[in-house]
Amino acid sequence: MMSEKERMLSGELYLASDGELAKDNKKARVLTRLFNTTTEEQMGYRSQLLKELFASSGENIHVEPPFRCDYGCHITIGDDFYANYDCIIIDVCEVKIGNNVFFGPRVSIYTAGHPLDAEVRNTLLEYGKPVTIGNDVWIGGNTVINPGISIGDNVVIGSGSVVTKDIPSGVIAVGNPCRVLRTITVEDKEYWQMKHDAYIWDKKND
Repeated sequence: MMSEKERMLSGELYLASDGELAKDNKKARVLTRLFNTTTEEQMGYRSQLLKELFASSGENIHVEPPFRCDYGCHITIGDDFYANYDCIIIDVCEVKIGNNVFFGPRVSIYTAGHPLDAEVRNTLLEYGKPVTIGNDVWIGGNTVINPGISIGDNVVIGSGSVVTKDIPSGVIAVGNPCRVLRTITVEDKEYWQMKHDAYIWDKKND
């Protein structure tokens, strides 16, 4: 027989009030409370708390307080991650985030779902679906990513989007519901490389 935690992580109906899950949730609440009360003079301590909170994380991880999550131990993050203020990750299932991913303020990732039938929902049973975000992704502020979503590599999500379907690699997507606006082109790359090179030249010649 599966435990409630095993049921949760496999996407089956489960009860969040289970003792093991309550223990994991309490640990996350303690760690996020400590994290959210740190100062700018405690950056090393912030990093230590995030390492303890997440299942795994790469190098150069920066999260602006306040930050909230349900468990933390179901979140894996690659290198060079930045999350602006008020990030929320409801991680009742796995949340996998790749390398070079940046969140604007108030980005929310929800893996939790609830039965449509009121009688079943009122028993407090719920379920989850994992979320995966690839490499080189920028997600604009106030974006909501819903359960079961996969976002590819080299993607820009416009601010205020509600992502209800998978987003392929190499696109700009925006809206509620979030839809692909267009692909990211060679011309885009050339334009921004030119801007970058001009910036470097200016800095060298200041």
